[in-house]
Amino acid sequence: MTDQQAAVDAVPLEEIDVSRPELFQNDAWRPWFARLRSEAPVHYLADSVNGPFWSVTNHRLIKDVDTNHEVFSSEAGGIAIVELDEVNTEEMESESFIGLDPPRHSPQRQSVAPAVSPQNLVQLEPLIRERAIDILENLPIGETFNWVQEVSIELTGRMLATLFDFPYEERHKLIHWSDIATAVPQVTGDDTIDMTKRYEELMQAAGAFYQLWGERAAAPPKFDLISMLAHGEATRTMNEDPGLFLGTLMLLIVGGNDTTRNSISGGVIALNEHPDEYNKLRDNPKLIPNMVSEIIRWQTPVIHMRRTALRDFELGGQHIQEGDKVVMWYLSGNRDENVFENADELIIDRPNARAHVAFGFGIHRCMGNRLAELQLRVLWEEIVKRFHTIEVVDEVTRLPNNFIRGIKDVPVRLQPI
Repeated sequence: MTDQQAAVDAVPLEEIDVSRPELFQNDAWRPWFARLRSEAPVHYLADSVNGPFWSVTNHRLIKDVDTNHEVFSSEAGGIAIVELDEVNTEEMESESFIGLDPPRHSPQRQSVAPAVSPQNLVQLEPLIRERAIDILENLPIGETFNWVQEVSIELTGRMLATLFDFPYEERHKLIHWSDIATAVPQVTGDDTIDMTKRYEELMQAAGAFYQLWGERAAAPPKFDLISMLAHGEATRTMNEDPGLFLGTLMLLIVGGNDTTRNSISGGVIALNEHPDEYNKLRDNPKLIPNMVSEIIRWQTPVIHMRRTALRDFELGGQHIQEGDKVVMWYLSGNRDENVFENADELIIDRPNARAHVAFGFGIHRCMGNRLAELQLRVLWEEIVKRFHTIEVVDEVTRLPNNFIRGIKDVPVRLQPI
């Protein structure tokens, strides 16, 4: 038994708190979730920084919660473990379709879904490939650099600017707004965050999007997200509700940024930790589509989603009461030993890699999941043509965050073919 496992086992079960941001910054979460899956897959913590909450940690029960929107509501308390009244100001109560229950959920989601439809992804693939090639061809060979900054963020920023038809030269703003959207003390553990400044910067984002909305609403419909919302039957008056307006646009930015960006970074880390799998990839690049699903499972960019019980309900032998906070830990579900053999290992030809819950499950399943997979597939197809190894040469720096599994720094050196 490792010292870490012994320390975990010494904590009384009722005191285990898997919402502590430092667990994810230190990449120390595995034994905590393993114990909950084994001893209490539906686990109650009576007191924490985020108040009392239930943790749901195995794959089957997570899917049960995620598909039962009649009992477990996104709308009643929001989608994150943090309480809404702790992050919203009196001036703005934000919401978006990910935080809505039926029947309000579907019309808003369907207004922007065409942007990531299969036929549109076919049209986007050459552009994604062109931009991936441009990024990779301009990387320094033989020098150490931060893969996150030069590749993960850069490719994501370029694609977000394309999807929103946002000024290309200002694409860094989209990444910044995405980062501050989840930057609250209860999520990051950082009590020094200036919430007033955060609010002001979100208002700057709102101002930029209101300007673009006015331009798109006055012009014929185009195939970008803002134009679709401005002309959509269910969303064309969204700009009259500031909270809904900003909440929806920030959801689309965060969703388009975090899944792809951190999976690009996580994939490099995973292959370095599993050199035999890297050899397997070199020998058979046709494994890339399946590898992409396995990387997303292994990384799990969104750590959790929260629901609120609308009535008393029994889940996994535990009695959940009306109003209770119920947190689905996707990161734990994707390491469920009963579903994924050797679940902590990256296995790029894993037969059931697509069974992961990293995108959620049911009506709230990530709308842009196919776009994220497309970006990752194209990027790795171009990587293996150019580089024998992307070698991680120093310590990886992760972000303290219990909602987004963020990676800040991956120092790498490229070894060309």
